[in-house]
Amino acid sequence: MPNLLFDTLFHRQANDASCLILADESVISYGELRQQTAKVANALTALGVQPGDRVAAQIDKSVAAVALYLGTIRAGAVFLPLNTAYTANEIDYFINDAKPALVICRAQTEARLRPIASAAGAKLETLAADGNQGSWVDKLKLAGNEFTTVTRSADDLAAILYTSGTTGRSKGAMISHKNLATNAQTLVEYWHINAEDVLLHALPIFHTHGLFVAINSLMIAGGSMLFLPHFDAEKVLKLLPRCNLMMGVPTF
Repeated sequence: MPNLLFDTLFHRQANDASCLILADESVISYGELRQQTAKVANALTALGVQPGDRVAAQIDKSVAAVALYLGTIRAGAVFLPLNTAYTANEIDYFINDAKPALVICRAQTEARLRPIASAAGAKLETLAADGNQGSWVDKLKLAGNEFTTVTRSADDLAAILYTSGTTGRSKGAMISHKNLATNAQTLVEYWHINAEDVLLHALPIFHTHGLFVAINSLMIAGGSMLFLPHFDAEKVLKLLPRCNLMMGVPTF
């Protein structure tokens, strides 16, 4: 495949099949999400992001955040999700360690993070919690709908995830296209996930569970996700009868 992970995620679904079902009941189809990834990839390229460059994101969960992850992969760059609870000092360490070409953050953290990004030689854009406002959205509005997916092989880097740092400084785990693709394919096989399945997605997407285990697996299977911006017990209980799959953590 020209781009192992991206092509694996989008290879089997009909364009009109439902991918993300939002809290307001609006639906994002696989075709619409794929088109959003083209705009993301074009916007990244316009900002000078090259294949192999890191794209760091400390942003809230939204459709735009999912499209950013997938579009970064499509552009051949490396996605670096960062916990929204990280302080400016922690972000300073991650940015100087990973050396991203671009940092995308929430508007409320821009004043603290812009000097850090600038000192590290990274550009900075903003994205609001709803995914519909910010300088990054302005860049997307100018981006085209067509993009030739960048070729990436099995061993090319797809993402960097930092460890929790409980016994020392956090370390950036370098994850390849093959790592993510085969992991999700294995879960689909062992958990018998298929296109008829509906996942209740209430996890954050700045770590491997919510982003890679949940989203990658359901996309490879061609299933759909009821996509909540965060965990809300009342909403989860209301939506559970519509789902046959849920991933969570003990705090849920």
